[in-house]
Amino acid sequence: MSETSSQPETQAEESCPCPEGQVRDAFGRCVMPTVTFSSLILSLNTSALFHMGELPHPETGRKERNLELAKHAIDTIALLKTKTLGNLVEEERELLDRVLYELKMHYVRLS
Repeated sequence: MSETSSQPETQAEESCPCPEGQVRDAFGRCVMPTVTFSSLILSLNTSALFHMGELPHPETGRKERNLELAKHAIDTIALLKTKTLGNLVEEERELLDRVLYELKMHYVRLS
């Protein structure tokens, strides 16, 4: 294919939204975002909030509470804090500390 024949297809692809959870790379392709320590912590934070009933289920729109699963996500973050002690940059450590503190306080209020 020549560059000009693929150009409209590329423009059409770029005008369509990426599937949920994906982002566009430098070439305009839909890809999963780069995995970072911060994105892992934020993903676990979202999971804990979902299980505490703070976020609606994506399919039903209903908020459901399962404190056992919320505690599991919080415990996973606490484990990461222990296992990464001394190996994080300041921004990662601060994010980890803040997320863990906020989730623990929210969990205590609910239980």
